[in-house]
Amino acid sequence: MVPVVRTLQTFLPQTQISWVIGRTEAQLLSGLDGVELIVHDKRQGPLALRRQLAGRQFDLLMLMQVALRAGLAASMVKAPVRLGFDPDRSRDFHGLFINQRISADGPGHVIDGFFGFCEALGIADRVMRWDIPIPEEAENKARSLLSHDQPTLLISPCSSQRARNYRNWPIDHYVALATHAAKTHDMHAVITGGGTAVENEYGQAIQSELEKRGIASTNLVGQTDLKTLFALISRSAVVLAPDSGPVHMAVAAGTPAIGLYASSNPDRTGPVRGRQWVVNAYPQAVRKVLGREVDEIKWGRRVRDPAVMTLITPEQVIERLDQLLDVPESQRMEPVS
Repeated sequence: MVPVVRTLQTFLPQTQISWVIGRTEAQLLSGLDGVELIVHDKRQGPLALRRQLAGRQFDLLMLMQVALRAGLAASMVKAPVRLGFDPDRSRDFHGLFINQRISADGPGHVIDGFFGFCEALGIADRVMRWDIPIPEEAENKARSLLSHDQPTLLISPCSSQRARNYRNWPIDHYVALATHAAKTHDMHAVITGGGTAVENEYGQAIQSELEKRGIASTNLVGQTDLKTLFALISRSAVVLAPDSGPVHMAVAAGTPAIGLYASSNPDRTGPVRGRQWVVNAYPQAVRKVLGREVDEIKWGRRVRDPAVMTLITPEQVIERLDQLLDVPESQRMEPVS
């Protein structure tokens, strides 16, 4: 979303931008220049947002999420023009909360839909700039946590925990990849994540198995806030993660990410830059689990099978890591010609 904000700021410099944002996301984006962050605790429901916005009027609302919860929150915002998605990309009664729609476009990446809102305002160009601020405290903490002299392989092994959200790669696969990275490329694995039981299990297991192989690693699961994580990613050589926030944080930080995609389509939700480093088993998953081809199913459909991530083998990811590190560092985020 930040490049969309940067685009609006560039072409509509007199426009004041207010961003209704969740508490977790605000941790990362606090201090974003030229933007008022209205932090909404989604657990308190939309009426809490109405109290926050009491007496305020806006000229334009951009409802850039289609979930019902987002629509209910948007209904608390007073604005005469309420811009939302075209019918094909709408769901959860999205149309009830808007009075204008962006133009319909073919299947594409999520960010293409976001930029459709800029296009509705007559802005065709895109400013692909993030420059998310990192406080000095976070920089210093990241520096102290990365005390090793080796290049860092940052592993964020788990996606968010939701029902039937089968995106986590097996622990032993991460161990195999980190072992190869250490022995072949002299890389030091740093494991990150939130403080959930699953993430702690992953972090401890990966570190323990690497230790049995005589390989040192650093387990930071549950020990970093988002600003510090962003600083760590900025200082890393490579990020390894399933379809999750750290993949997109890596893009914003200019760090190549090896994204692991099987249950979701990277052409829709993969990294905006450096997508050539993704390991994409989604077509194989669609064939195996759904018995169809990607172009025969609804765009963005998830493959909800507990074993889907095992379609990605350690050998495939090792090959991708070797390919990435064979490219000069300055060219790793450039598109393949």
